Amino acid sequence: MADNLNESLPFQPVVIIGAARSGTNALRDMLVQLPGVATWPCDEINPIWRHGNIRHPDDELPDTAARDDVRRFVRGAFRNIWKAQGRPDIVIEKTCANSLRVPFVAAVLPEAKFIYIVRDGVAVVASARKRWRGELEVRGLPYFLAKARYAPLSDLPFYAGSVLARRISIRLGLKEHMGVWGPRFADMGRFAHEPVEALCARQWQACIDSSDAAFATMAEDRLFTLSYEALTADPLAMLDRLTGFLGMEASAEARSAAAGKIRRGGAGKRPSDLPDMDRVMEILDAPMRRHGYI
Repeated sequence: MADNLNESLPFQPVVIIGAARSGTNALRDMLVQLPGVATWPCDEINPIWRHGNIRHPDDELPDTAARDDVRRFVRGAFRNIWKAQGRPDIVIEKTCANSLRVPFVAAVLPEAKFIYIVRDGVAVVASARKRWRGELEVRGLPYFLAKARYAPLSDLPFYAGSVLARRISIRLGLKEHMGVWGPRFADMGRFAHEPVEALCARQWQACIDSSDAAFATMAEDRLFTLSYEALTADPLAMLDRLTGFLGMEASAEARSAAAGKIRRGGAGKRPSDLPDMDRVMEILDAPMRRHGYI
């Protein structure tokens, strides 16, 4: 059935917002252990969010891009996964590129609640640089096929070509790092000549700046903000707060089992041996100060 844009979805959509390598996967995987909570059986659904705007040069879709056809398509995708997953009370979604377009997401899903997770920018850069270099590519074909399953058929050639070209360039040694990995901020190409550590820092900065600006005016009952460090320090305490925010009940046993998915102390110490550390810290300075990391 086509989605009625004036009718609320028959479940609570919850969107996790966070820069890449900030613990968004771990947070989602913890929450979906609770009864009545489900998500897509793949990592991210950026092709669904980008459908109808696939030629936009970056992931920074403005709220005006949430046209009726776009809203109908994305909301229909949420409704379909809700049915496929047994009609749960809550559907969780995590796509890191959404950190660059929160107003767009809010326009598509005006009934959504948001969970915003932030991690120390230096730790993010240390982790993200491995992805940019094509390292940690252990998921292989099944990972990409799982994501492709939910991509609109008309958009598949576009994504398949871009993914293949990036990885071939890395494997052949034609490039030190991928042209694009993770959320694509506006004018990212201008910084392609910079060391990969600086590029990672700019990506984190863009995601945090955009999300901070959007959430500054969002109603408190729609937004829960946490840090990755607090989540890994005491997962059960954080989960108790999250279930309260979501208005859901779960037994002590269920909450304890879900919190067990998080590795306590997983944030570790801040890396101190990154190349170009002075430049990285210069880029990260303002958002790191806003979030109390400096």
